[in-house]
Amino acid sequence: MQKRWKLKSKADEDIVKSLSQTCNINPIIAKILVQRGIDTFEKAKSFFRPSLDELYNPLLMKDIDIAVERLDKAIEKNEKILIYGDYDVDGTTSVALVYSFLKNYSENIDFYIPDRNSEGYGVSLKGIDFAKENKFSLIISLDCGIKAIEQIKYAKDSGIDFIVCDHHIQGNELPAAVAILDPKRKDCAYPFKELSGCGVGFKMLFAYCLKKNIPISNLYDYLDLVAISVCSDIVPITGENRILTYYGLQAINNCPRPGIKSLLDVSGFRKKASVNDVVFVIGPRINAAGRINTGRNAVELLISDDSERALEFAKEINYDNTTRRDLDKQITEEALQIIENSEELQKRKSTVLFNPSWHKGVIGIVASRVIETYYKPTIILTESEGLATGSARSIKDFDLYEALSACSDLLERFGGHKYAAGITMKKENIELFAEKFEKFVCKTITDELLIPEIEIDSEINFNDITLNFFKVIKQFAPFGPGNMKPLFKTGNVLDKGFARVVGENHLKLSLYQNNNKNKVFEAIAFNKADVLDKIQQNTSFSICYSIEENEWNGETKIQLNIKDFLWNI
Repeated sequence: MQKRWKLKSKADEDIVKSLSQTCNINPIIAKILVQRGIDTFEKAKSFFRPSLDELYNPLLMKDIDIAVERLDKAIEKNEKILIYGDYDVDGTTSVALVYSFLKNYSENIDFYIPDRNSEGYGVSLKGIDFAKENKFSLIISLDCGIKAIEQIKYAKDSGIDFIVCDHHIQGNELPAAVAILDPKRKDCAYPFKELSGCGVGFKMLFAYCLKKNIPISNLYDYLDLVAISVCSDIVPITGENRILTYYGLQAINNCPRPGIKSLLDVSGFRKKASVNDVVFVIGPRINAAGRINTGRNAVELLISDDSERALEFAKEINYDNTTRRDLDKQITEEALQIIENSEELQKRKSTVLFNPSWHKGVIGIVASRVIETYYKPTIILTESEGLATGSARSIKDFDLYEALSACSDLLERFGGHKYAAGITMKKENIELFAEKFEKFVCKTITDELLIPEIEIDSEINFNDITLNFFKVIKQFAPFGPGNMKPLFKTGNVLDKGFARVVGENHLKLSLYQNNNKNKVFEAIAFNKADVLDKIQQNTSFSICYSIEENEWNGETKIQLNIKDFLWNI
């Protein structure tokens, strides 16, 4: 797939020079920091040395004082409290966090995860009926609830109070909850808007600790759950999220809870976990429980203090993940085949596909997979409860939520954010929706946006890459949205003659620049075997890459991870 390379805009040279001198760092690294808004010594110190002391006061969040008062009253009066969360990673980690913590202060507490197939996303009437039948008087919803107008009214009419902890965009109306904690609320002045659902739950518990004089260190024991939610929900790893992830990863690597340790063990994972590992090893397995079986199993895994019990849940969830992978592969192939057989679909600037037999639990993944081949806003639909329901995924810089809002007259319900959403509609509206969605996309998207962009931090020479340079780059971690691993461009590069295909479709290279064969870097280019012939023509080229470590036979070396090639013409 063709890609466009975009070099980040230049940073102010005086600021770069000042930062380089005050922090005693390479000017190239200083420039990258300035491009990321880190332009003073104080900001650099906070960036390289994240501190929990820099978390914002939770009382800055709208309604949090009301939420804590209601929670405190429920615990003091021994009311039955139900912790309610979605079935994905953010929802199940949120429930595990709040349930585990509050279990220390109340015995009258339970949790509820809706069934993906029969209840769908978010707060369900069935869930409220469960609370009603079992005499729960307070429900705390996590990672959902901001749009549950009808459901929360039903709960209120049934004598059940709601505290909503959400991080999604509100609709035109707010639900009739006792308290609504959501930094994205239009009337919420909380300084950091990008918390995960679990992050919002964490903030509520933080405020509860302050009210009850509970040591905050007791709450910090659960930062691993917050980190998993941040990484897996693909929220920006900046500001508070970066601090929470930094310390949460330390917990995962140094003292993992039995459930996480068991999950890593059954997956065969043996190294130090990074954000990437959470996204591709831990997250998919936790997600698989709700996609294939039940999200309750994910919560049971995460709250278990017993290693043997945790291992049993981990084995079951790992099996669910294998099933999920098989379904994902099968449905992706079917979806791509539909597009390949339709000139009309290939010409469109959006993709909307429907198959009533596709498994509801994997269609979000399939939407992302389709975008890897046909780079355009994509919606994959299946049938559930007589309706067409599905997942929508976007491409960089295109606001999916805005597009869905423009088609909302054809939808029964929808929710999400700029890059991902869930939708439900009547089956007879599918074609009308696809046409209206396509018209909106055509009107608002540019041809440039339909070409995947690689954003490059800096153009450098191989001579700039030293061990010390790499050590500082490593300290940019944790990497993720808003703080991606730096990408570099280097031109006039040649292979030393040892280029070869490894694995199924990867290239292993030994590269040098400007005819300097004394400075050679080993490089890997994943899924780029098709360019081997060009490389062997002994014509120089440019590469876009990140710098990483490669450990082999006990020896660690710097390796370039090539994202793309540009051939000199």
